[in-house]
Amino acid sequence: MARTDLLVVKLGGGEGLDLAGACDDLAAIAPSRPLLIVHGVSAIANQLCLDLGVEVQSLVSPSGHSSRYTPPAVRDIFVRAAEMANDQLVAELRARDAEALGFVGEDVALSGARKTAIRAVFNGRVRVVRDDHSGSIRGVDSALLRETLDQGQLPVLPPMAQSADGLLNVDGDRAAAAVAGALNASALVILSNVSGLYRDFPDEASIVDELPLAQIDRALDWAQGRMKRKVIAAREALAQGVDRVIVADGRVDKPVSRALAGAGTRFTL
Repeated sequence: MARTDLLVVKLGGGEGLDLAGACDDLAAIAPSRPLLIVHGVSAIANQLCLDLGVEVQSLVSPSGHSSRYTPPAVRDIFVRAAEMANDQLVAELRARDAEALGFVGEDVALSGARKTAIRAVFNGRVRVVRDDHSGSIRGVDSALLRETLDQGQLPVLPPMAQSADGLLNVDGDRAAAAVAGALNASALVILSNVSGLYRDFPDEASIVDELPLAQIDRALDWAQGRMKRKVIAAREALAQGVDRVIVADGRVDKPVSRALAGAGTRFTL
């Protein structure tokens, strides 16, 4: 399929993102090119867990990747948080005359499979976790999303996937990469609470301006914490033919426009 001018943007769900500023920028971009948004959930999910007295826990793989521990009770909180975040973002965009459409409930546009056995490190020892309701992405409802885009609407997707085990918590960065690849997007912008990838985190002077796909394994050596997932997402999107992936700062004015103009770290084919 021919490359489209579609821009996929992943909005981080953690503290620090300037949501109003990001929505101002996205609403200004939307009339000039097709646009799709995937958003995170973490800050709202953490607050709901706090309100309900539920401990927030992470699973850390032997290779150092961190993810939210999502047993059944936390999965239900996560779904509620995802729907709240989606409603908030859609409302913000519509208030700026962008015809946003949320994909929650029965309209979740991703399918996945639950990870039934996850190896995680606890107190220096590797254990197998079997009750987690996170998942890997298995498919994207491209036809539904293309139809929405063709109607001039702006799809807004939470990091959730349908599965035989119900709704799953999936990684938002990799979800954005899967959508960008499935829809032949020309670019994926991932907004975070840092300026990009650093060779020596947290030294901002060590930011990486550009890195080709052939050298992306070096980025995995430099990446710390959640940045590892963003590098993996960049690799997956590029492998599916997306021209460029930009990891940039979501705390600044006009964050997407700045990223497209050269800010942040650019991963290229």
